[in-house]
Amino acid sequence: MKIRFWGTRGSIAVPGKDTTGFGGNTTCVELLLESGRRVIIDAGTGIRALGEELSQRDRDLEIHILITHIHWDHVLGFPFFEPIYWKGCRILIDGAPTCMKGLRYPFDNMMGDGFFPVKFHELSARITYLDRLRHGPLVLDDTVIEKVELHHPQGGYGFKFSWGKKSMVFITDNELRHDGWKGRKIKDYVRFFEGADLLIHDSQYLPEEMETKKGWGHSDCLTVVDAALSAGVRHLILFHHDPSRKDHQVEEMVALARAMVSDKGAFLAVDAAREGDVIQL
Repeated sequence: MKIRFWGTRGSIAVPGKDTTGFGGNTTCVELLLESGRRVIIDAGTGIRALGEELSQRDRDLEIHILITHIHWDHVLGFPFFEPIYWKGCRILIDGAPTCMKGLRYPFDNMMGDGFFPVKFHELSARITYLDRLRHGPLVLDDTVIEKVELHHPQGGYGFKFSWGKKSMVFITDNELRHDGWKGRKIKDYVRFFEGADLLIHDSQYLPEEMETKKGWGHSDCLTVVDAALSAGVRHLILFHHDPSRKDHQVEEMVALARAMVSDKGAFLAVDAAREGDVIQL
């Protein structure tokens, strides 16, 4: 599997000189499965550049898009994703039960008209809602995709991809708490990503910030490290960087996380997601 980051930021896009290192676009991650099938996670602002790259290829594409949840920073790039305007493109959507509502909203909704010049029904691509993950795993060729519910306002899904003896877990917008909702406590997530080769997890905050951010649906970096160590994860990538976090501050967060691993005498590779980075598993 090849994983490429197109959007790593949380809450709102923040272009500028202070975010060029780790990226200012909101959530979008591209996966190229062993079979060659393309899966995209979330349609934040990062999906626009991904669409531009795809436009250089054959437009008779089949693309799977998995939506974690419909908060605006995870769907607002969809109207600017070029393949939705291609007649030969087939787009298969799955993920959080409200995902189609979130993707349709910028085009047309019951609140009024005039938010976007194109209507959803005018899009040229064939867009299909699969609705499989709500009922069980989604199998794409040799890859099994499972979901876990997020501890986040209005909910959502995290995803685990398993193929052969390998696994990758993507969980963003998730607040790791021992007193979490039923089925969404830290122990439940540790069980979900146990033994993962790669864990990409929301790490928006520092521990000292959680006092005022509790209940917002995001985790602090050290709680994520502790959970990853408990689960025997091999590689952790801190994700969903706070919009106020400058590049050097993200680097400091990574250093803090690595120091915790070192102090425990454990083995866990820790990095932060960088826009444009590619990981081969």
